[in-house]
Amino acid sequence: MGSITSWVRLEPRCRDDELTDSTHARIYDPLWMLARQWQAAEFQGEDTGSPVMARWRGDSAPITRYYAGAIKKDSNISASRYDAAAMPLEALVERQPLHGAANQGSLRLAVESGMHFLRMMDAQPMSRSYRDDFLKLYALLPPTDGERNGADAETLSYWKLMAGRALDARRLVAAFRNAAGKRIPIPAALPIAAGDKAEVDGAINEWLSQNDSLFALPQADASDAWNAERLEYAFSIGGAPGGEEVPLTAAEYAQGHLDWHSVDYDPEINLGAASDKTSKPLVRTVMPAPVSFRGAPAQRFWEMEDRAIDYGLLPAGPGDIPQLMLSEFASGFGNEWYVIPIDLDIGTLTKTRSLLITDSFGVQTLISPANDPSKPATDWSMFELSLVERKDTPAMRPRSNLLFLAPALLKTIDSRPLEEVLFMRDEMANIAWAVEHVVQGAIENRLQPGAVADAPQTTLTPPSALPQYRLATDVPVNWTPLLPQRVEDPPSLRLVRASLLAPDGSNVVRHAQGELLNAAVELKLFNEEIPREGVKVTRQFERTRWIGGSTLLWVGLRKEVGRGEGSSALRFDGVDPKFDRH
Repeated sequence: MGSITSWVRLEPRCRDDELTDSTHARIYDPLWMLARQWQAAEFQGEDTGSPVMARWRGDSAPITRYYAGAIKKDSNISASRYDAAAMPLEALVERQPLHGAANQGSLRLAVESGMHFLRMMDAQPMSRSYRDDFLKLYALLPPTDGERNGADAETLSYWKLMAGRALDARRLVAAFRNAAGKRIPIPAALPIAAGDKAEVDGAINEWLSQNDSLFALPQADASDAWNAERLEYAFSIGGAPGGEEVPLTAAEYAQGHLDWHSVDYDPEINLGAASDKTSKPLVRTVMPAPVSFRGAPAQRFWEMEDRAIDYGLLPAGPGDIPQLMLSEFASGFGNEWYVIPIDLDIGTLTKTRSLLITDSFGVQTLISPANDPSKPATDWSMFELSLVERKDTPAMRPRSNLLFLAPALLKTIDSRPLEEVLFMRDEMANIAWAVEHVVQGAIENRLQPGAVADAPQTTLTPPSALPQYRLATDVPVNWTPLLPQRVEDPPSLRLVRASLLAPDGSNVVRHAQGELLNAAVELKLFNEEIPREGVKVTRQFERTRWIGGSTLLWVGLRKEVGRGEGSSALRFDGVDPKFDRH
């Protein structure tokens, strides 16, 4: 039997111009809604109880140990003590000496500090002024012939102006302190009246104290966290929450801002923090609060979001997993997360023992730590300290279950670079170069060694002239070669700092001028530390405020990405008939 198929379109038609009835969202058949919930098995879901009380247990201990430098596996070291309230970790790690062993220090700082001492002496109630007496013994000496040849014109002008007229703070410190740093009596060469010795001693002690606190300097016998062969900092810290030592290691820090994610958990070293016995148990009973953040979806059904919120505009690509997870959390699960506030001290390591949640139905749920050995092992983690990876590290590593509240800095005031060195590859010459763009002068002025006579000069010669033989072409004076060398212990390829002879036949050896390249007696960089894009290392002053309002000023180093490869146009054993390059 034949059939006829016909289509009927159902189209709603509005009988009222107002939309108020639609916004009420009335349900005319509640039983149908319940039946649909039963059909979808929604009645078998969770009780949807909201947490009303949380009881958290844990152990917290301050960071008490600090060690500068790299530590090998299975090492037991008695590291030095550390107090986070006295100094932030960033300043402790980064601080460098103001000058190297071969440099006597800043000339301007010595003069200004000496002038400050004279002002302090003038403010003392004494029988007469001793300004001339101190100047006679500790005045700034004129430059020697060697110092005159190695100084720039600006430094020489300042030196000649201040010589004999200003106190040299370096000589003053050497006169009132011995080699061990202990205070020594006033020398007999100073004709101080008996009634004025107390005032002079007080001024000297106060000036020495101010001079010591001006900069956050490393101890004279302390090891340096800066690894010149890697162009980065390496250090370890340790605490003992629950009496169990937790060593944290940073092997490649050079970014300029240190926080909890800069260190990794290294259970295979020991710093001696367990013997400090500074751990204390913590118990907190609080009411959980719903997570709130800017851009969160509205909690209520008919509450409208602000017009500035548009999740469709999130710039997340298919491979941007963190952004996708964040957007899913904010839009789909943000109203199911709660915050349990816990007050902790700065510079502490905290380990969670348990978390007991009581919901609105009175049901209590015990949540164990993520590293509970009774749970299946997993390699997924977020917002926790990573473990140091070694060759024998297992694929399924134990979870750290640690919260490190780092003594980090919110902000620092950085000076212009005192030094700037660019490390780059030169494929045509098959070597690497360290180019000193900026170095620090004796009066804290910025010198640019390559600003004068940087570009090689080209002298045209007549066509009838004979060809010119050159053993080597010239390179700018601020370029220091880094030559490859095989090292056996450990087996690696290094880039060793070398020197160049002046091309004029004078046998003058060109050396690096700044502190960065002269910090080590023999600089041997690991070959992999200078990639194809190059590396830029800067040295600058950093200033900040710390707990209690104290001011800290130190010299730090930073490493950044370079500018790519370069070319020095260095050639050996050549004859060029057209021009003479020198």
